[in-house]
Amino acid sequence: MSSLPATWLGEWISPAEPDEVGDVRPAYALERSFTLDADPLSGRLFATALGIYEVFLNGTRVGDHELAPGSTNYDRTVYAQAYDVGSLLRRGSNEIRIVLSDGWFRGRNGSEQTQNCWGDTTAALVQLEATVSSGVTLTVVSDGAWTSRESEIVSADLMRGQTTDFSRVSADTAPVRVGVVEGPDPTMSPAPPVRRVEELPVLTTVASSAGVSIMDFGQNITGWARLTDLGEPGTETVLEFAEHLDPGQTFTTTHLDTHTPRGEHIRFQQMDRVVAGRGSEVFEPRHTVHGFRYVRVTHPGRLLDPESVTAIAVHSDLTRTGWFECSDDRINRLHEAGRWTFRDNAVDVPTDCPTRERSGWTGDFQIFAPTAAMLFDIDGFGRKWLQAVRDDQYDDGCLAMFSPDALRMRRSDNPDRIGGGSAGWGDAAVAVPWTLYRHYGDVDVLEDSWESAVAWIDYALGCAKRFRHPSRVARSETPAAHEAYIWDGPFHFGEWLEPRDPKAPNRDPAEVLRALFAADQGEVGTAYLYRSLSQLVQTARVLGRPDDETRFAALAERVLDAWRTEFLRAGGRTASDTQAAYVRAIVFGLIPDELVVAASARLVELISERDDRLGTGFLTTGMLLPALADTGHADLAYRLLTQTGVPSWLEMLERGGTTFWENWENVDEDGTARNGSLNHYSKGAVVGFFYSHIVGLRQDAESTGWRRFTVAPTFGGELTHASARLLTSAGDVSVNWRRDGDEVELTVAVPAGSEARGILPGLPEAILPGGTTTTLRSTLRD
Repeated sequence: MSSLPATWLGEWISPAEPDEVGDVRPAYALERSFTLDADPLSGRLFATALGIYEVFLNGTRVGDHELAPGSTNYDRTVYAQAYDVGSLLRRGSNEIRIVLSDGWFRGRNGSEQTQNCWGDTTAALVQLEATVSSGVTLTVVSDGAWTSRESEIVSADLMRGQTTDFSRVSADTAPVRVGVVEGPDPTMSPAPPVRRVEELPVLTTVASSAGVSIMDFGQNITGWARLTDLGEPGTETVLEFAEHLDPGQTFTTTHLDTHTPRGEHIRFQQMDRVVAGRGSEVFEPRHTVHGFRYVRVTHPGRLLDPESVTAIAVHSDLTRTGWFECSDDRINRLHEAGRWTFRDNAVDVPTDCPTRERSGWTGDFQIFAPTAAMLFDIDGFGRKWLQAVRDDQYDDGCLAMFSPDALRMRRSDNPDRIGGGSAGWGDAAVAVPWTLYRHYGDVDVLEDSWESAVAWIDYALGCAKRFRHPSRVARSETPAAHEAYIWDGPFHFGEWLEPRDPKAPNRDPAEVLRALFAADQGEVGTAYLYRSLSQLVQTARVLGRPDDETRFAALAERVLDAWRTEFLRAGGRTASDTQAAYVRAIVFGLIPDELVVAASARLVELISERDDRLGTGFLTTGMLLPALADTGHADLAYRLLTQTGVPSWLEMLERGGTTFWENWENVDEDGTARNGSLNHYSKGAVVGFFYSHIVGLRQDAESTGWRRFTVAPTFGGELTHASARLLTSAGDVSVNWRRDGDEVELTVAVPAGSEARGILPGLPEAILPGGTTTTLRSTLRD
């Protein structure tokens, strides 16, 4: 990785703008020329922005980074990029051009599409170091020698879209403004950059009227469309983007609209426009990004040739590390849906959806990070996001709801900030570093996040002592001793988005929401407090902090005792007696060993009462199948996995989805989209089960970086074979099993840097040495 300058010699420069900037903002061209008196030998260019930028040298675009410098908490962190530009320099006159737009810094953010979240003035910081044949190094920096003008991009917003007018006469130039804003000292991002990763041709075209085509690319993606046929000079072409067509091939984005608590209706729309100039221009907008499968193209007078429109998938250039395949193509399609959903939501930060919010919700990534780490190398990507989490963390240890936090709630006394303190969301401060450490084996991620994790735990413990749910107050005005460790306030989302019981009467959604927020969520909060304390104990042990390890271990025991005292009933029943409660209690180790069989049996009963339908919500759906399989109910786990109907994973695909949805019922049986995103990865955490249980690939409890692992497939359903490949820091792991009746054959390749165990029913445990490929055969018996 290239280093940045030890000292930035220039200043932040900003475009010349009117005093009052409207809602529609152009991208600006910041330009200057310089002269090289001898042949260039080498050149390095360093750049960053408060906004997003592209840089051109002598008319050639520099580098392949998109949406640079990326999304951060701009109050505290801004990343810069380094480029090798030696081949673009020339003897004599040279021209450098920065195209600067609002980006995340000043453009629309979040479901309410708020502008100016981080500031009201964009800026760029640039330094070019060119060495010539005489041995002299010329340094060109951002300063008062630059000029500013409006570019041919007459409007640019990451959420709304981009308008480019190639016929526009070049605008007048004016001096840039120097030093009117300041940014943090730039650093290098640990994450891979956002790039143009894949191109998709039009799959089918629906001609809806003269001059209007709806083009289907067959896959819900994040990115933009490239248009090569702009028509005659002055012709305006409009491209609108959607992830769904309603019945009758009706183009729609209404399911992505936002209805605020204040009664506002905020329409969601993604639209690009281009006006043809005099040449053979190609329109490829790089100052916006869309979530879409369909593009409606309005081109006056004629339908466009589909070959002139190409969808470009744009996201963080993550290295793929996981592959899975089995004999049931429906499960393979689920795997691909999970992979695409995460790709689409990995645009520099892990977002909830690539459309109406685009926010790095802590709960979503806490849930999905273990699965993401099986699919892609997320080490640097996760570390970058954790820096934003730390930047956004409040002084009292509470986290923001999402990071980077465009609401900048750490600077506010607004009580709404407590949403970031919800169990299962804020616990990302502990869980995500632990996930990265376990998967990649680098202790630095734990060290970097230690203070943040401890501050979060201290915040949660403080809330447990200060707050007491009204139901407990009604029971007794004097709290019992254990209640000091019951975390039931001030706010928890709880088991968000539990599917409606089909046997229960319909209720008004607003009423359901009010009831959820008023309910006692202490069972959920205390469970997460115990899990996070347990992970912090392990973290302290790894970091060599014995006093902290002792302190947090004692607190974990008190919290566990409090949970069992308050929420565990006779016979392994939980107080709320829901599917989610049993899944969480079993997976988190809250149920005493002697009661796990009874608790899992009750979980099975609750599933049966719903006609073998899952009833888990946001936090526990990804843990449901492992909990069933690990407690002897593998057949039920496979039955749930391969079910259709609502709620089920496969029904999303049956109703046309190529990515996972926010809500189980996002699309009606007739094909009408309802409120919610159709590209939300949390439910895709089920893909982790494919690796951990279907092929049985699990890292041992005391291992990191996949140095020691176990392969123990869970056979079930009608699968006759399954295979997986995982690229780890220790090497390439592959697992393949085949079944013919009761006869099974398991082949495992162990990299030289690892050691493994193979477990098949009917056989003693097999030791699988590093650098070997071993085949085991056995006969299954009921």
